Amino acid sequence: MQALIRDAPIGQIVRWVNPRLLPYPEERDNFELPPAYVQMQHGKKHAPSASVRAPSEPVIEEGLPTEEVCPEIEKDTEEKESLEDESVSDLEKIQTARTAHTARSQISRVGTREALSKSNTRADLEQQFSLATVERGPSRPIEPEVRDDGTILVDWYTTDDPENPQNWSFGKKALVLSQILIYTMAVYMGSAIYSPSIPGVMERFGVNLQTASMGLSMYVLAYGIGPLLFSPLSEIPVIGRNPPYIISYAIFVILLVPSSLVDNFAGLIVLRFLQGFFGSPCLATGGATLQDLYSLIKLPYVLSLWAFAATCGPALGPIISGFSVAAENWHWSQWEMLWMNGPVFLSLFFLLPETSSNNILLRRAARLRALTGDDRLKSQSEIDQAKMTPRDIAIEALWRPFQLVLLDPSVAFTAVYTALIYGIFYSFFEAFPLVYEVMYHFNLGETGLTFLSVTVGVVLSIAAYWAYIWYIVEPEIRAYGLGAPERRLLPALIVTWFVPVGLFIFGWTSDPKIHWIVSCIGIVITTIGIFLIIQCIFLYLPLVYPQYAASLFAGNDFMRSALATGAIHFSSPMFRNLGIGKGISLLAGLTIGCSAGVYVLYFFGHKLRARSRFAAQ
Repeated sequence: MQALIRDAPIGQIVRWVNPRLLPYPEERDNFELPPAYVQMQHGKKHAPSASVRAPSEPVIEEGLPTEEVCPEIEKDTEEKESLEDESVSDLEKIQTARTAHTARSQISRVGTREALSKSNTRADLEQQFSLATVERGPSRPIEPEVRDDGTILVDWYTTDDPENPQNWSFGKKALVLSQILIYTMAVYMGSAIYSPSIPGVMERFGVNLQTASMGLSMYVLAYGIGPLLFSPLSEIPVIGRNPPYIISYAIFVILLVPSSLVDNFAGLIVLRFLQGFFGSPCLATGGATLQDLYSLIKLPYVLSLWAFAATCGPALGPIISGFSVAAENWHWSQWEMLWMNGPVFLSLFFLLPETSSNNILLRRAARLRALTGDDRLKSQSEIDQAKMTPRDIAIEALWRPFQLVLLDPSVAFTAVYTALIYGIFYSFFEAFPLVYEVMYHFNLGETGLTFLSVTVGVVLSIAAYWAYIWYIVEPEIRAYGLGAPERRLLPALIVTWFVPVGLFIFGWTSDPKIHWIVSCIGIVITTIGIFLIIQCIFLYLPLVYPQYAASLFAGNDFMRSALATGAIHFSSPMFRNLGIGKGISLLAGLTIGCSAGVYVLYFFGHKLRARSRFAAQ
């Protein structure tokens, strides 16, 4: 618990005041510098059997000449198998062979984000997935790498170093995961929780529906813009994940107070935009935090939970505020946001540890330099950070996401498709009042309850998705390797048709003569399709473009939010002029065209990858 509080924002503030109150191991009097670092400082090396060695170092055996380690997996494995004793277990042989040829960052359990960023080729990616399937073996010390210039790279001390987020206990990981999920749901809920307030805003300020809806659309647009800034900030080693979370979330919570009191329409819209912008780090960095904690093989499970929080947040918003706004006034939805997000912020402030391994190792290197007085001790992230320029950061943040969309047809298609179905999802907030309030005469609270159909669809989707990963994907990867990325699109070939089918059911059964539950079933079917398609695409993209995963998601987030913003404004006039049936049919027709594109991507994706300048070859 002390380590958890020490690494949380409150602990870092306490340490800034007095580091002795919450010391790290290197700052305690009884700390012993690992023998590998002691001998490195004196120009000596450990015996090869005593630690895991980096590939750039020669293997020195007594009575044998120095020999460079071969980078090829097959050659290295054959050499080691000829020297190993037959009594060594198969698992130990695998671990020895792999760790001897892998890069320093691959020896210990590395975060998914780092593993993807270091995968330049398909072979690198296969290797990372192979390592992720190996069960944890006995703890072994990790010998730091020494560069040609004498720099000693600070790494994890052992393969099960407790400071490595990948080695954290199940309970500690679950605590971080729970906080990220609640944080994400609370912020996303802030978009649609405003919807029941729209009639009150129209009446109070004398504006029409399109103008009043800006309180929803500006929030959605802003949390699509925010990741372009906050995502690259969290990748800077000296910053890490927590400062963007805590500082922006504190501003978000503070903004909820004037938003709950404002009595000026222009001020309301500006405050809603700022809320979306400063709430966006949960979208920009939430996935990165989970990648810090979980291996490639287990990441799909937790990312689906994160997507559950992001999808159900907007769906639950109208349920929470529907009855209260009707009973009180339009300001009530913003007060509810404050009551909900205040405790979540306090939880993050007191109990959310830093998860970025780059930041953790950078600070460890600083502590070791202070302890030993040896300036040669540096982390790899510290060296990489010294090479960063504002221009490089700006390119990755502002140009790379759009470059990928403009120059790669596969990325462009997936971005357009996910943006379209996300826009359709947000069009529900305009369609539902027209259907359930006008046709079925529901009140605000009852209309909000119809959004539970979205939650039902997501729960069913997660059950099916987890079964697919557990029974098909994991065994396949363990037995045969990663295989072609297009295999991750197999479920999409089926569920892509759920979207138009569900939309047609919703559109053409929205009739007072037909029970309202039938149209809700259509929404459940559509939601299953939307959720699973996005999951398949988000598995596919990092496997094709591992080095650009962060930029891919930032660009995708922006396009989805931009189209959702437009959908909030064009859907209401479309439904009023064409009718619900014809308007929904138009959207369903667009998704049918995209469904055909999924088949093109599945059958011809390998040819597109071969021509791409960004894909791992």
